Amino acid sequence: MRPRLFTLLGSLTACVLIAHADAESPSAHPHVVMIVVDDMGYGDPGCYNPQSKIPTPHIDRLAAEGMRFTDAHAPGPVCHPSRYGLMTGRYPFRTDVSKWPTQPLIDEGQTTIASLLREAGYATAMVGKWHLGFAERGYDEPLPGGPSDRGFDQFFGLRASTDIAPYFYIRGDRAVSQPTQHIAANRSDGWSPIQGEFWREGGIAPDLKLDEVLPRFTEEAISIIKRHDANKPLMLYLAYPAPHTPWLPTPAFRGKSGAGMYGDFVMMTDHEIGRVCAELDAAGMSRNTLLVFTSDNGPVWYPHDVKRFGHDAVGGLRGMKGDAWEGAHRMPFIVRWPGRVAAGTRSDQTICFTDLMATFAEMVGKKLPTTAGPDSFSLLPVLEGRQAADIPVRGPIVMQSGSSGAMVIRSGDWKLIDQPGSGGFSESPKLQAGDPPGQLYNLRDDPAEQNNLYRKEPERVAELTRQMKQLVNAPASRSH
Repeated sequence: MRPRLFTLLGSLTACVLIAHADAESPSAHPHVVMIVVDDMGYGDPGCYNPQSKIPTPHIDRLAAEGMRFTDAHAPGPVCHPSRYGLMTGRYPFRTDVSKWPTQPLIDEGQTTIASLLREAGYATAMVGKWHLGFAERGYDEPLPGGPSDRGFDQFFGLRASTDIAPYFYIRGDRAVSQPTQHIAANRSDGWSPIQGEFWREGGIAPDLKLDEVLPRFTEEAISIIKRHDANKPLMLYLAYPAPHTPWLPTPAFRGKSGAGMYGDFVMMTDHEIGRVCAELDAAGMSRNTLLVFTSDNGPVWYPHDVKRFGHDAVGGLRGMKGDAWEGAHRMPFIVRWPGRVAAGTRSDQTICFTDLMATFAEMVGKKLPTTAGPDSFSLLPVLEGRQAADIPVRGPIVMQSGSSGAMVIRSGDWKLIDQPGSGGFSESPKLQAGDPPGQLYNLRDDPAEQNNLYRKEPERVAELTRQMKQLVNAPASRSH
């Protein structure tokens, strides 16, 4: 695979160098830009939901110029598990994700997509929300165990979301300014307690204003692109903390969508993505960049919000953030890679964020250690159009819900949830005597998960349960 890959990439790079001799990297490897937004639903971008009430022209452009996946899944339905799987290629139930507030979730020496690409000669940079923990000993001390110690040459961002105190910027492994001031808790009338302009009380640094974080991260990403040394391929991970709460659209976007302040904030997020893409264009890098766009998990958007605005943020799926149902973890996922990924294409392959580890490894011709990316399968054959649509590119996906600990397995068209109810933040139907103890859905026939076949398909329930236990109990090492 490696000689053919290098030949193709070398040809592409040579063509680009002729047109942009002063801008393009002479490296055989493409630049990699990952843009991960926060709490955006499957039904928010127009390219996924023609009935969306939110204009998203820049995300839609990426879909028009690349491949749009219709069955891509976060490794977990809430923020930190999802990001752990993305970074490590491991399912997040394989570690204790609850320790993130004071300890790193990624072990020292553990392979990440950043360390993998850095070893392949990439300059690696991260901007935005980490949410995978630091070894915290006080904010006047270094913060080890974060991006700078897990494969990134440079980092500017936040420890977590913009509704989780304390609020302060971090550069490298140090607080830019300590959270010495105090901010009171806030919420918005007319929304649930965890929607709107919601944030928790706590410490805040004097140089941080919550409504300025999103454009501040865009400026940082643009600066990295402008300063980039053209002699090295760049890996940039841009993790926007939006449209997660607090929903803080600037005046230019207020009232401009059809989905309230949430829709306005999604519009603003799309605009910021457009600014970064424009800078890639201006730098002559776009034509040699593999760009991934996705969201870490589903939105906080209740059924009464759908009725109030006529906007379905999960695009016909069931549930929302935190749930075992599809609306929590089936995500918009777009890959643009000019010359390698055909424009305007669609893939219905069932994939997981964990798969980026193996994909990048194959892309740069590196063999992963047996301890790295045990739950990762390369998507390169899909991206290059070599994988038959009816042959799965990976095995079953297993994940854990966000609150009840419900376990989920997706195998082919079938999905098993080992508990009744949502397993997460959505209100679950009240159980009646004789209701099944779990849920089984055929997602090909029933993508909205309305017809529970648990009682009708006992043999399939038994087989999926066996597969799930086998995967959960398997050693965390590569077997493929």
